[in-house]
Amino acid sequence: MLTPEQIAAIAAHALEEKKAKDVKILKTAEQTVLADYFVICNGTSSTHIKALVDEVDKELSEAGEPPIRREGLRSDIWVLMDFGCVIVHVFTDEARKFYNLERLWSDSEEVALSSLPRP
Repeated sequence: MLTPEQIAAIAAHALEEKKAKDVKILKTAEQTVLADYFVICNGTSSTHIKALVDEVDKELSEAGEPPIRREGLRSDIWVLMDFGCVIVHVFTDEARKFYNLERLWSDSEEVALSSLPRP
């Protein structure tokens, strides 16, 4: 069983590998019971967003942590993947600016990808 930190690291590295834009990791454990980490990024098109989501799903499923659920696959602007202790948000650029989760969770600690364990 993976730790929340390991799940966030695998997700973030998978997003980086598929050229996600502006990947951010927020440690939200102190702010909410929803998740220990939010991983946020944007894709450049609906096709890119699907590829990003599929890669995170593949990498974490292979590591024994498939998503509990996925939301927004038909919307093409925001897909949420719930791994229990980690929530991955994949946005279009416009949707990310509109919802501005980084501002909403601004009291969370931003974690550098380089500080997380390499999967």
